[in-house]
Amino acid sequence: MISKTYQAMLSKKSVIRELSEQATAMAKDGAMEIFDYSLGNPSVPVPQVFNDKIVELLRTGNPMLVHGYSPSLGIPEVKEKIAASLNRRFAMNYEGKDIFMTSGAAGALAHAFRLVTEPGDEILTFAPYFPEYGPYIAPTGCTLRTVPANTENFQINFEAFETMLNPKVQAVLINTPNNPSGVMYSEETLRALSDLLLKKEREFGHEIWLISDEPYREIVFDGKTAPYISHFYPRTLSCYSFSKSLSIPGERIGYLAVNPACGVSDMLVTMCGQISRGIGHNCPSSVIQLAVADTCDITADLSVYETNMNLLYDCFTRMGLRTVRPGGTFYIMPKSPEEDANAFSRKALKHGLVFVPCDTFALPGYFRVAYCTDTEKVKRSLPVIEDFLHKEYGL
Repeated sequence: MISKTYQAMLSKKSVIRELSEQATAMAKDGAMEIFDYSLGNPSVPVPQVFNDKIVELLRTGNPMLVHGYSPSLGIPEVKEKIAASLNRRFAMNYEGKDIFMTSGAAGALAHAFRLVTEPGDEILTFAPYFPEYGPYIAPTGCTLRTVPANTENFQINFEAFETMLNPKVQAVLINTPNNPSGVMYSEETLRALSDLLLKKEREFGHEIWLISDEPYREIVFDGKTAPYISHFYPRTLSCYSFSKSLSIPGERIGYLAVNPACGVSDMLVTMCGQISRGIGHNCPSSVIQLAVADTCDITADLSVYETNMNLLYDCFTRMGLRTVRPGGTFYIMPKSPEEDANAFSRKALKHGLVFVPCDTFALPGYFRVAYCTDTEKVKRSLPVIEDFLHKEYGL
């Protein structure tokens, strides 16, 4: 029998993909320039040193190592280099045994959810959040529950969060800097989060794990550095991807870093190998693992994202849209000038502007703008945005 579960999902097409496909069709028509702000696809060049490393490995590397299956937990020397990089940059004390290599942050999350929950447990996350969390978590048998947003600054809504914490909650999922808001949690927020989780652990008599989705960790503005989550809470599972930092989303490479302060990191990483057997994840690309091992301290030139953010933030605020200034990522999330952000996005599309309504991000009435594109194109879009908001909403 054909799976009814996945058949039903066919009718729930991603609004992001749907809008992007419409934009592509409009661009082929050629009637107007299309400003597609729908997909979060990194737009800056890959660092040349990464490409050079790939070429070097292909030309001179041991074929069995470069093209063969990697060990199920990841190539040991790669894990050691990533651990050393994290220790240098964030004053941690990881060892290679605390790192599990994955197919991007999504692969890391898939393992993290299964490591610390059983079917029937609850996982809490905070609005707004990446909508793929739903299908990531559903196959685990857990329930994903959403803490309402703090729309003043998109830090954590602690009053609602504490109310929703109950003995069935085994894990809390955070994403900072955040997709779709671009907001970065402050150290004050993270300390308060840690204190509350430790308090609830004592109250409930069991551990609560913090799963940290960190693909935008390196895209931070105003000369700041994103606080490293594991500094604040011992039972943290850090889920990372090189997709954004090195601008290599198609290579599908990342890792799960288990905070050694939890006391069971070695066991959890070994368990990841068993989880991989069950979900068909085994052995990310060997050549890509080896390449990121020697480039994990660097990033692509990410400065264009801050330039683009400032241009759009100034435009939206100048036009009177309530917009919390992003602290990182390549997203900004203004409040729609009308309650129905889907209707707003459809009107914008007629002007060649592709904005994503945030209903599926658990925040109706807002829209996401993914500004990972050429700065000159952003500049050309500004008068179009102003003209659209003036004609449609009198702003």
